[in-house]
Amino acid sequence: MSGFRFEVVAQSASGARLGRLTTPHGVVETPAFMPVATHGAVKGVLPRQLRELGATLVLSNAYHLAQRPGVGAIEALGGLHRFMAWDGPILTDSGGFQVMSLAGLVRVDDHGVRYRSHVDGRAGTLTPEEAVRVQERLGVDVAMSLDECVAADASAADVARAVRRTAAWAARGLAAHRRRETALFAIVQGGLDAALRAESAAGLVALGFDGYAVGGLSVGEPPAETARIAAATVTALPADRPRYLMGVGTPADLIRFATMGYDLFDCVLPTRNARNGMLFTRHGRLAIRNAVHARDPRPVDEACPCYTCAHFSRGALRHLTMAREMLGAQLATLHNLHFYLALMREIRAAIAEGSFPARVAAAAGAWA
Repeated sequence: MSGFRFEVVAQSASGARLGRLTTPHGVVETPAFMPVATHGAVKGVLPRQLRELGATLVLSNAYHLAQRPGVGAIEALGGLHRFMAWDGPILTDSGGFQVMSLAGLVRVDDHGVRYRSHVDGRAGTLTPEEAVRVQERLGVDVAMSLDECVAADASAADVARAVRRTAAWAARGLAAHRRRETALFAIVQGGLDAALRAESAAGLVALGFDGYAVGGLSVGEPPAETARIAAATVTALPADRPRYLMGVGTPADLIRFATMGYDLFDCVLPTRNARNGMLFTRHGRLAIRNAVHARDPRPVDEACPCYTCAHFSRGALRHLTMAREMLGAQLATLHNLHFYLALMREIRAAIAEGSFPARVAAAAGAWA
């Protein structure tokens, strides 16, 4: 794949990997956390601020962008990188998760997905081939194959069907792949059935994708089940390709799953929690809305060097949050993203020096 390479630089005894992912728009040191920019923007954060926070790779959603403003509009405005004013790598999800979450508006069969747009009600069709074409037209660095994601409580028959359908769709998407600058990842499905996960992974690996993601987790199952399936599946993925665990998670999750050998993560938790007044610190979550913070002159985290902690007290941040000032959500988002991205830097440093996971895991319980 032109401009796309992955190499494992170091590995801990636990299996955690220090990697380097090279893309046409820059290098991503892994393990890495991707801030979520579903509609082409990370809510409340300027692209310049993302760079200052240390983000290298962001995640957008091709399904949502195709609904609004439309792929043609983004092409006319210079492609997704120009549209977002982000010159770093972009990974886009194809829409498989949205098929599940918008179940009342879609009908899925072996051909693809027939849907009614959640934006304006228009009828549309999403096939594996179209999912790849849309992402290539957006000009992204990493595209995801269309998969069928099922809920945690799906029947065994539905899970098995999703595995077979995902494999067939992956083959079709791979055959439609044309843009050499865009890497294509496949998504392993199989619900909470370890045998189906192994079957799904084996079939996709045989097709030869640029990377592999594990999807269909963090969809309502107990955390212990997430960990069990993630551990069983990672061993079925090739060591020389990036491994992406989708939709994960808490800071403790990032440590837990990096320990298993996963390289890429995304989650809305740091930004969504920030907008709801929940902040991450070295000592666990801090609910800034609580009245106890009203006259507290301390920063959110006294050891944190982020802009929010350097300039605003807990009392001021609580006021802005309670008054629904936009600045309150922006400041909280800056802090939470700084916390997540700094944690990933510490994980990478610990793997490099051979002290992972002990160096970063001591406070994992506070972050669960």
